[in-house]
Amino acid sequence: MNNLEKFKDINAFIFDVDGVLTDGQVLVQEDGLLLRSMNTRDGYAMQLAASLGYQIAIITGGNSVGVERRLLNLGISKVYLKVANKIEAYEHFIQTYELDEDKILYMGDDMPDLPPMRRVGLPCCPADAAPEIKAVSRYISPLSGGAGCVREVMEKVLKLNGKWR
Repeated sequence: MNNLEKFKDINAFIFDVDGVLTDGQVLVQEDGLLLRSMNTRDGYAMQLAASLGYQIAIITGGNSVGVERRLLNLGISKVYLKVANKIEAYEHFIQTYELDEDKILYMGDDMPDLPPMRRVGLPCCPADAAPEIKAVSRYISPLSGGAGCVREVMEKVLKLNGKWR
């Protein structure tokens, strides 16, 4: 089965935040709060997929109320914050929604993403991901984290299933 066929079978998405939904940089305010920038086109694709019934989870080591609020407003099924062990959050998500691992797309960019990426049917990463992540990815987006890589993979899934609009 080629990668394009794998995209067609996807019915759930999991994304990291820093380095995937963002460019990996944080602005540190004087009060210690961290600011991140997200791509609005990624947001459109996530909102569309969620409205079409796709299950979407965010699994991140970060702990930002602003990030959580943005993602929940987009209709994301589950937002796991402050996760030290991503495989535990991953297992909770697949059990909660009774998902077939072979039909999950996971996009990560760094070492904490490696364990769940080894379990899903379609591990993906942004162009600027760590070499170890690129090595296990079945698809490497030509776009970097925070530059539309999330929309790029979601758009493939939706277009292949005649659901892009």
